[in-house]
Amino acid sequence: MAAALAAATLGAPLLHAETAASVDAAAPMTATRPAPPAPGGDNADQYCEGILDAARDARFARQKAALDAMEKQIEDRIAKLEAKRAEYESWLARREEFLHKADDAVIAVFSQMRPDAASAQLTIMGDDPAAAILAKLNARVASAILNEMDPARAARLTSVMVGIGKRPQSGGKSS
Repeated sequence: MAAALAAATLGAPLLHAETAASVDAAAPMTATRPAPPAPGGDNADQYCEGILDAARDARFARQKAALDAMEKQIEDRIAKLEAKRAEYESWLARREEFLHKADDAVIAVFSQMRPDAASAQLTIMGDDPAAAILAKLNARVASAILNEMDPARAARLTSVMVGIGKRPQSGGKSS
């Protein structure tokens, strides 16, 4: 049997039917690739034909690795974009909360107060509500109130009004 298989794989024809019949009939036949064509051409062609499958496999592995790397980069970018989106939504929520802290009725009351009395009230309040009220007041009234305040407190409230989204949410009163 080994001689018949060797002859078949080398491309040599079997000599006669008796040799093929003499192969052990009880041995299981396995599916094998058809024999490659008889070597022809020069050594370079034979070499190229010999490594063709390995080269294809290597190219596929390189392409798969490149695709995996690109997929990881895309996933990283998506994660960064999602983090930025969440940060923006948080900023927007803080801004909306900031603007809603100053109710219209409260604004009307503060706009009718004397600047020294309004300044005393806003000095006691936390930074965010006081800045929200000042932001909604008429510019002339707000400037008169800020003029009556301690300069450090007035500067802090002005910086809160300018940088609404840049400050972290404090939640508590500050003096």
